[in-house]
Amino acid sequence: MNAWPAFAIGFGLVELMFVLAWAWARRCNNYSLVDAVWAFGIGFAGVFWLFASGGWTLKHGAAVCLLAMWSLRLGWHLQARIRKAHPEEDARYAKLRQVWAGREASAFFWFFQAQGLSVILLALPFLWIARDHDGFWSAWETAGLIVTLLGVVGEGLADSQMSRFKRMNRDSKAVCQEGLWRYSRHPNYFFESIIWIGFYLFACGSEWGWTAIHAPIAIIVLLLRVTGIPPTEAAAVLRKGDAYRHYQKTTSPFIPWPPKRLNPTDFLSPTP
Repeated sequence: MNAWPAFAIGFGLVELMFVLAWAWARRCNNYSLVDAVWAFGIGFAGVFWLFASGGWTLKHGAAVCLLAMWSLRLGWHLQARIRKAHPEEDARYAKLRQVWAGREASAFFWFFQAQGLSVILLALPFLWIARDHDGFWSAWETAGLIVTLLGVVGEGLADSQMSRFKRMNRDSKAVCQEGLWRYSRHPNYFFESIIWIGFYLFACGSEWGWTAIHAPIAIIVLLLRVTGIPPTEAAAVLRKGDAYRHYQKTTSPFIPWPPKRLNPTDFLSPTP
């Protein structure tokens, strides 16, 4: 199948996926599940394009493995977290319910469709890889493979360390400072950004792959400024109070870095 018909079909299937996800979320009365559908959706779109393009090569096979590894791991992790918290909804979506009071169903429908559009845009690196049928493996693919695997391993380790901490600590105000969380307040977000840099490097080995620079940039901006660190930090301060404020003063917010030692006077200074 030509890449552009495959793109159109993939686009339609992804939007249908998010229509069904919205209907399911409305029935469950929990819109948090959009997070897991988002992760699975990117994997579905990219893998669909890679299989539908024809002309299978080693490059295509490696791209499928990398994308499926990321999508299935993150999607499964998110759905497990959502199921465990149900019927409690993620604070972000509870806030949106308040903002959209009286029109939640229709507002969330379009929100889910916007998420579907973001899936298509973020999966575009794999469309360019799918269009590449020469089979030539360059240094770009090697670099992308190594960086992506580093990110997947790091993110998986960070998530497992946090899950273990939550199992071992029942105190809701306790702050995880074990393993990677000693060096970054959000190591999972950091390694997520590394994964997307890896995807981009891999795509750069294909014609027009360099144009997919929007994907890692969008992910990093979302993590740093929009849906990642800001709401997560605000919720953590609200739940954990001074313990988390102290953690903010000593620990890097994103890039893993040795923790800072505080002077006694630092404890008295107001948190920015």
